[in-house]
Amino acid sequence: GCHPIVPLMLSDAGRANRLAAALLERGVLVVGFSYPVVPRGQARLRVQISAAHTRGDLDFALAAFSAVAGLAAP
Repeated sequence: GCHPIVPLMLSDAGRANRLAAALLERGVLVVGFSYPVVPRGQARLRVQISAAHTRGDLDFALAAFSAVAGLAAP
């Protein structure tokens, strides 16, 4: 999209928390949101992309997401 905030919808609060913690351990800061901030069952990670991020920054984040992807499985 055209917005700098990209939600990664996970539905499960536990998965959102595990993923956010694992990404932080790898140097990627994302914010997990779950009930009561968002409706129950609509937990998500908030990823914010900036024009200041370099291609290397984005590649680093994508590699971290790939490394922890299994934590998002049900």
